[in-house]
Amino acid sequence: MICADAIPNVKPKQQRLILAVVALIAVIGAGLLATLALRDQAAYFFTPAEAKAATITPGEEVRLGGVVERGSIERQTDGLTIAFRLTDGTAVVPVRYTGIVPDLFAEGSGAVADGRFRADGTFVADRILAKHDERYMAPQMDHIPLNAGDTVVEGDAA
Repeated sequence: MICADAIPNVKPKQQRLILAVVALIAVIGAGLLATLALRDQAAYFFTPAEAKAATITPGEEVRLGGVVERGSIERQTDGLTIAFRLTDGTAVVPVRYTGIVPDLFAEGSGAVADGRFRADGTFVADRILAKHDERYMAPQMDHIPLNAGDTVVEGDAA
């Protein structure tokens, strides 16, 4: 702490101003340090269209979110591996996951997957998160129609 004797020829009003400026700089510095420390922990995810448009290096860890396309879930014989497709109404990304999926994971519902892309474009998930409420939609997905998980077959009447 700066004391009055440490700054010669400074009036008490100026000392308070100097202390206020030093405190403001310290608070801003602490905020910047916290922001930098938490930057990699942000909950942002790519939608399938964003992931296809971005240059994501195969093997780079990313988060992918979208709606599980209806009719796309295929369970493998080992009982733990599933393959499905995530869509955002614009693009579709095939996903593979080995593990126990959340109870709320279902066709036509929202899901977020942590993992990495393979060179062939398949997303290999390490963790699956399912949305907790049928009315909830993440801000990045608010433009996706509720029936985006439906597969449209050419010739279907709308």
